[in-house]
Amino acid sequence: MSEVRLTTPSFLVLGIIDKLGEASPYDVKVEAARTVAPFWSMPHAQVYAQCDRLLEAGLLSEVRQSGGRNRRLMKLTEEGAEALRGWLADPAFVPVEARERGILKLWFGASPRVHAPVQIEEHRRTLDEYEELAGEVGELLTRGQREALEFGIRYERMMVDFWHWVESRES
Repeated sequence: MSEVRLTTPSFLVLGIIDKLGEASPYDVKVEAARTVAPFWSMPHAQVYAQCDRLLEAGLLSEVRQSGGRNRRLMKLTEEGAEALRGWLADPAFVPVEARERGILKLWFGASPRVHAPVQIEEHRRTLDEYEELAGEVGELLTRGQREALEFGIRYERMMVDFWHWVESRES
């Protein structure tokens, strides 16, 4: 085991494996895409790299399934569970880095007349999907999952409002 600096992607992998009980790197990738991707995307290669780092650090254990594809199934070790619990309990604030390509384009002089209608349509589409999801499964989600979905709903509403404002300023 070696000392490893844990990052948010590290905790994403630990959290998903904790929720699933055991998982292959592929399972982690699929579950991340199915659940947290709208607010935390992670490239597939990074999932595999994180799994290897966490195994090397002793935060995950691995068993190979015999036969077939010889899948690697990982579980949290006690040290991994402790690291995850510590991270979940840590209230430290980390500033958000909004990575909105449309905003970056505005900064560099893109035409609001060209970009605002597309941004409004796409953010409205995503908002509709989130609101539909909340209506269909909102009561089945854990409190934290419902709050994360609510964040998505509020974010998309704000983005629709922002782009309407940008559009209204066009002369």
